[in-house]
Amino acid sequence: MVTPRKLVTSGLAALIVATAATPAAAAPEPPSANTWFATLTAIDDDDVNVAWSTGALRIADPARVPDGQRAPVVSGMLLLAPHPLAVPVNQVRALTTGATTGVGVEYRGQAPDGTWSEWTPAGTSLARDVPAVQVRIVLTGASAAVAAVALVAVEGPPPPAGLAAAGNVYRVYATREGLVGGTTANGHVIASRDHFVALPSGRGLAPKGTGDYTVRVCTTSGSRCEFAPVWDVGPWNTTDDYWNPAATRQSWKDLPQGRPEAQAAYQDGYNGGKDQFGRAVANPAGIDLADGVFWDGLQLTDNSWVDVAYLWTGSGVRGIIGSGPLNIRAGAGTSFASKGYAATYAQVPIECWVTGQSVAGPYGTTTRWDRVGTGQYISHSYVSGTTGGTAPAC
Repeated sequence: MVTPRKLVTSGLAALIVATAATPAAAAPEPPSANTWFATLTAIDDDDVNVAWSTGALRIADPARVPDGQRAPVVSGMLLLAPHPLAVPVNQVRALTTGATTGVGVEYRGQAPDGTWSEWTPAGTSLARDVPAVQVRIVLTGASAAVAAVALVAVEGPPPPAGLAAAGNVYRVYATREGLVGGTTANGHVIASRDHFVALPSGRGLAPKGTGDYTVRVCTTSGSRCEFAPVWDVGPWNTTDDYWNPAATRQSWKDLPQGRPEAQAAYQDGYNGGKDQFGRAVANPAGIDLADGVFWDGLQLTDNSWVDVAYLWTGSGVRGIIGSGPLNIRAGAGTSFASKGYAATYAQVPIECWVTGQSVAGPYGTTTRWDRVGTGQYISHSYVSGTTGGTAPAC
């Protein structure tokens, strides 16, 4: 990797000179696909509460503060398009000009099988080289602004070994998000009986209209489950990726893996019983459920403990649900009992497949049924595509 590293590093030097002299809106052509400028002027419906104004990317509405148990501070996010690299590497670095406090540059990497890493701060290495990356720029605080961002993909030092979350399942307290008509952290407008979840860290926030980060959330009895995308950040905290090991956890590194800060604060008086914003924690919630997940998927009647799998931290074949919420059946046919739902866009694990009832769905007519868990099956006619390889027959 010596030659590629020299190539992209020299490209950054050229970008630094150009960025210092040229506004982002008039950036020159980058010297290679591993060095480029962020286009800060192209705002679309993937972006949240940002605007290009008077020569900088800024908060669009300084008065827009999230509702409920989400962060009590104004924020915004610009999501750039995925960027293919000329040379697969494991790190993206960023150089900003005209940046105030409250400007963060984060990225994620896409593996050849289509799966994405978690979002990570620019300058931090991924666990493996990737052929494509995606960058987002996060503004926190009403006055946050940045004029230009230059980016370079390089081969950085490998991260410490053994720090993966490894697909663990944790029992956490779930609350109902509600907030119909509100806007989530990824720009989704919340509908009645909606199907998504919120986690208290942006590291697992899926872009709008995707299930790149999907959870399986089940009742503690295992009688009902739902696969749902992560489309919001909360409750209580915004930097509490409690499903990750302590060494890579954003905050609260002294807590055991799988224990949300809000739970520790509520049950044990951790951090003086307060969240990261100094608010008194009123419940131990580690996940928020949209109404459709809460009432229909899990058939809950009150806030409750649930078992959650953070599916992007594991491995294996994933099927993308193209039309949902889709019934999860106890067997390979529509006459079998419903065991819950798979939401639209959710990426569900396909352990293997069996032959069952013929079903005509939006993606064809087939007798294939995918096993997504013990005693859990979905018709493949509702699966729009897969990542992570090909599933075997059971």
